[in-house]
Amino acid sequence: MLNRISRIAAVLLALLTALPAPAAHKNFKVSVYVRAYEVQKMKDREWLESSWKIISDQLDVDKIYLETHRDLLIVDDETLEQAKAFFQKQGLEVAGGITYTINESNEFETFSYSDPEDRAMVRRIAEHTARHFDEFLLDDFFFTSSKKDVEIEAKGNRSWTEYRLALLKEAGQNLVVGPAKAVNPKVKVIIKYPNWYDHFQGLGFSLEDGPQIFDGVWTGTETRDPGSAQHLQNYLGYNIMRYFEHISGGRNGGGWVDSGGIYMSMDRYAEQLHLTAIAKARDVMLFAWNQLLDVKLNPRFRAPWQGTGTSWDYDAMTAPFQKGRQTVTPTTMARIADVVLRQADELTGKLGEPVGIYNYKPFHSLGEDFLQNYLGMIGLPMDMYSTFPEGRKTVLLTEQAASDPDIVAKMERQLRSGGDVLITTGLLKAIPEKIADIAELRCSDLKALVNDFGRYGQSGRDILIPQVRYLTNDSWEVISAGRPLTGGVSGYPVLHKAKYSGGYLYVLAVPDDPGNLYDFPTPVLNELRRILSRDLDLYLEGPAKVSLFLYDNKTVIVENFNDGPVDVRLVGGASLKAFTDLENGAVLPAEQIPGGYRRDPQAAAAFTLPAHSYRAFRYE
Repeated sequence: MLNRISRIAAVLLALLTALPAPAAHKNFKVSVYVRAYEVQKMKDREWLESSWKIISDQLDVDKIYLETHRDLLIVDDETLEQAKAFFQKQGLEVAGGITYTINESNEFETFSYSDPEDRAMVRRIAEHTARHFDEFLLDDFFFTSSKKDVEIEAKGNRSWTEYRLALLKEAGQNLVVGPAKAVNPKVKVIIKYPNWYDHFQGLGFSLEDGPQIFDGVWTGTETRDPGSAQHLQNYLGYNIMRYFEHISGGRNGGGWVDSGGIYMSMDRYAEQLHLTAIAKARDVMLFAWNQLLDVKLNPRFRAPWQGTGTSWDYDAMTAPFQKGRQTVTPTTMARIADVVLRQADELTGKLGEPVGIYNYKPFHSLGEDFLQNYLGMIGLPMDMYSTFPEGRKTVLLTEQAASDPDIVAKMERQLRSGGDVLITTGLLKAIPEKIADIAELRCSDLKALVNDFGRYGQSGRDILIPQVRYLTNDSWEVISAGRPLTGGVSGYPVLHKAKYSGGYLYVLAVPDDPGNLYDFPTPVLNELRRILSRDLDLYLEGPAKVSLFLYDNKTVIVENFNDGPVDVRLVGGASLKAFTDLENGAVLPAEQIPGGYRRDPQAAAAFTLPAHSYRAFRYE
């Protein structure tokens, strides 16, 4: 009898340990990616257990991705199965991963997808991975930068972009997805796209075909140092999540953050995680296991603005804490990730679906690279789509829209319907003859050096802008600038408008260095926000490097990326009553703003944001 009870107890215990543990987070999963180098080390059970304890003591994890290949290292079957079983026993979901690099440290050396030997290896890796996992994703590198002789011959008379788009489409279908599903019909193959989305097509990443070939997409939301060669403005981490959600038809699995940037301060890392979460990611991926182990907490991570009531408190994060009956002393960045994501988990459950200013970006388009992220950093909530909208009051078009041969006809329909179109000088310069059907404007190669915006104030530095030429009394300057403008001899349009049917065509002079948008005086930014926000309940007033995030359930987040506090104001219609803080319940009443010249009455609430901090509200 006792033996029978023991057997039943053993069976029940086995069943319980086989079931996934309850999710550690309510509104998104938190995952950890493990590179092939560390997966291979998991052959050593002692190392696996000890490294997992360091991470899991500081960070609650829902899912693990075990990489099978990177840099020609293929993890063996036995090690994969041992690691997989270990994490399943911890109650975690387990999936696979592949990085298709030959030598990542050699300028991200990729496979040559026209080389027969490389093609065979790519296929073998996909089949190997599908044998072990019902889901796997491809890290950043399913593109090709190869220009071997075989590639040059295969390219022929096509451009590199045309050749690589066709090549990687075929390789995705015939070397990765097809072989994987032949081995394991249940497997889901997901592609993770990195953060340099404006240049994808030149290396074979297709945002048009890829989401149709693969079972889903993931998003690289790493923004690290904004001054880096990739121009990774903070806002990109949010903007790219929303863009990929639209182009994937709602199959954007999650966002992916690494530790690059934590050396600027703990806040820079926290912001990347936070932006990924408030973009409504279904999963937040932490890259990678080795970073969560090896990036130790460091006093250098504590920025000078800490201790001023900021959204994330380094001292609290690094203090010992209770986990169950255990007192844990944090040692690595894993603790920072856990605290930030716990806070974000509570907040995102109160947010609706994001909304913003509609921006049309055709597939494979180039021009004014990553400009939308700079615009997001001056308080314009971006919402990027691959199709031109219907029924919007305002549409934003950058130079990228020039790749659509029917763009002017679409602009005319928008204006005739009573909507507005704001274009950049990049688009005006790209297709002046076409835009002349709406207004005879020109953007020449001449530049103007400006610092005085008249009644809109002065900038702290000189700014180089394109010169917009127009016919006097056919169109009008809204905001002008000179050096000086007041008491000077020349002025140039910064924001220009031309009436057409029921709407206005606006032209924004984008500085040669888009970062100079941050140097525009606050009143200039306020006017841009007001004009572009006709589809939105609210717009922001305040300096640059403050972003606005709006949601369809009347919730809003304002986030300050400056190194010091800023005074801001949220402005809405006259019926606006109050803002209730989603985290502490404090109420900010909205004060009435009388109507002025061609302005309807409005209401607004003002507050101060500490450095690198946010506030979230519900408004009524």
